[in-house]
Amino acid sequence: MRAKAKLVEIRTGSRLILICYCYLVLAHSRLCKQHPSTITMQSSSKAGGNGDEEHLVCVTGAGSFIGSWVVKELLLRGYHVRGTARDPAGRKNVHLLALDGAGERLTLCRADVMHGDSLRAAFRGCRGVFHVASPVSNDPELVPEAVEGTRNVVNAAADAGVRRLVFTSSYGAVHMDPNRSPDIVVDESCWSDYDYCKQTGNLYCCAKMMAEVVAKEAATKRGLELAVVVPATTIGPALQQTLNFSSDHVARYLTGAKPAYQNVVTAYIDVRDVARAHTLVYEHPDARGHRYICVSAVLHRAHFVRLLKDLYPQYPVTAKREDDGKPMAREYRFSNQKLGDLGLEFTDMRTSLYETVICLQHRGHVPVIVPRHRACL
Repeated sequence: MRAKAKLVEIRTGSRLILICYCYLVLAHSRLCKQHPSTITMQSSSKAGGNGDEEHLVCVTGAGSFIGSWVVKELLLRGYHVRGTARDPAGRKNVHLLALDGAGERLTLCRADVMHGDSLRAAFRGCRGVFHVASPVSNDPELVPEAVEGTRNVVNAAADAGVRRLVFTSSYGAVHMDPNRSPDIVVDESCWSDYDYCKQTGNLYCCAKMMAEVVAKEAATKRGLELAVVVPATTIGPALQQTLNFSSDHVARYLTGAKPAYQNVVTAYIDVRDVARAHTLVYEHPDARGHRYICVSAVLHRAHFVRLLKDLYPQYPVTAKREDDGKPMAREYRFSNQKLGDLGLEFTDMRTSLYETVICLQHRGHVPVIVPRHRACL
């Protein structure tokens, strides 16, 4: 192994942050070969309207929680979709093949964001790319996959003649700033404080900040249209069988597996809104070069668990707050106006939580308890 260092600039309003980070690069990376069962599709490279017969797009990390819904939304809109996965034939991607339109307009191919050749093969013939794939982890060894993987995706897309790339960032790149005034409305101009994220162990937030900066820098250099979606903690029904991070977040409070809730405020969004946001910024001609915050509600954890208890009173929902000796954290204001202006109608939190739990029950991730009385939305 060898160490590598990069210097990244992040502009946050009037501040310029220079970020120097180190990471390990494997000396012997995995060779990424196309899976024998992959079907190669050809598409016209001419520009055209969304949903026409020849319009092919690619989604990285297609089998993930958000990626699956992006694929579903694109298929519903009539696109031909190529999804990437490290193991296209793996069981974790089976749910994609059951989506409406998948039989005629979806193919899966093997690709790894750390290997440019596999990405160029996946993007060949595509007019658009949705870069969703990213590790959700605070493991420092996974930082390169988020940052350099993003650079590889941008360069491979440009090499393949892709017109527009939609990058999935994270709200963790926006709101983590302890010095932000509680009166400030969090919007697309906001950035997290990198040093604070690093000191508190939030390396995922650091990685997403750096990845977003790299995406913008590389796309500008290569002349590639870039639009950025910035989703908050994403809940809602899952298409895949496996339990993802945010669904587990709901399940642990619903069943009381979490003995106490934290004195924190969290922003939330429904996964279906995230998928629609991706397609809206891809299709809108003026979205190029812009960030779009995707948030429907900001709730204190006490408010969150009360809402769960109100919807599902039959469950032993976590009711105790951790005593951190601090005043109750304030729910701050945010703006999702930019996506609203593009026509996105946000799902309310009651509906999102209600349907998240229904899905958890259906998948067997939480016990089905017969309610004493019916919870109403």
